[in-house]
Amino acid sequence: MKWNIIFAWAILIILMYAAQTSLLPYIGYNGVSVNLMLLLTVSTAFVHGYRHGVLMGLITGILQDFTTGSYFGCSIFSYMLIGGFFGKFSDRIFKEQLLFPVLSAPLAATMYFFIVTSLLFLIGYKIDFLQMIQTILQPLILYQVAFSWLVHKLVYDFDKFSKRHG
Repeated sequence: MKWNIIFAWAILIILMYAAQTSLLPYIGYNGVSVNLMLLLTVSTAFVHGYRHGVLMGLITGILQDFTTGSYFGCSIFSYMLIGGFFGKFSDRIFKEQLLFPVLSAPLAATMYFFIVTSLLFLIGYKIDFLQMIQTILQPLILYQVAFSWLVHKLVYDFDKFSKRHG
């Protein structure tokens, strides 16, 4: 991969994270809004495969963990697992098909929720899973589904652009 393509991907990641942390909380519900980093990881995994999915999970997880101030490693671990999981399916789907990423958004959100919540439970937090499912997971799933098509289209088009200009 050429440096200009790597730089372009870095700019895309930073812009999406800036949108996630500065603009999208305004349309959030009870402090829950869309997780663009998760959608970016899943879409990259679908388009590029297992290794790129894990790498994107590592990059977006580090960015998320450094800036949120929560337990360092939770996002890294969960994004890498999710990126690897969905990357395993990249050779089984058509890259230009946009329905599968939309249908996988609830699964990715649910996986992320249960990985992070389980990690917090294991380190000693008392967690009311039913309440958290209602207040966090359900709105998160709705946001992820609403934005998944747009993010996957962006990643797919960006991939085509980078192949033409790389």
